[in-house]
Amino acid sequence: MNLDVNSKYILFFGLIRGYKGLDLALKALQDSRIKELGIKLIVAGEFYDKKEKYSELLEAAKDSVILHDHYIPQDQVRYYFAAADCVVQPYKTATQSGITQVAYNFNKPMIVTNVGGLPEIVAHEKVGYVTELNETAIADAIVRFYTENKKAEFEKNVELDKAKFSWEYFIDSLADFEEGV
Repeated sequence: MNLDVNSKYILFFGLIRGYKGLDLALKALQDSRIKELGIKLIVAGEFYDKKEKYSELLEAAKDSVILHDHYIPQDQVRYYFAAADCVVQPYKTATQSGITQVAYNFNKPMIVTNVGGLPEIVAHEKVGYVTELNETAIADAIVRFYTENKKAEFEKNVELDKAKFSWEYFIDSLADFEEGV
């Protein structure tokens, strides 16, 4: 991917649709604190909205965005998650997201907005941050993640927390439920 190993990267991954809030992530990148920290956003996925809708925001953030606006084959997904310090999901609406489970798989902390089921899956200040639905709150969470050096702590918590999404945990929970009935 030709990335600088000493840089800071956040990842926006998956199909680009209006409800997923790429515009909010791009606006958050304009925050002077994020610029000072040298944080870059990797955008990886196909545009399902018109790309032109994001043209001005992409242009304004061109020095801070690495754009891979195409289908990411399954055998390449790991490279994007490995390159990122955390995953940003600034969704405007959601019930849940498959990207969250992929982030868990790769032990990546997440910054998500307080919509749908995301706050139920991403434990605030344990495996990432749950923010309000605006670019300032998203920028605040990104800045906190880096200035408070949360990467190692959150990654460890993600690794521990993801066990609750395993088949073994599901079967054990089902057995416990059946015993209680």
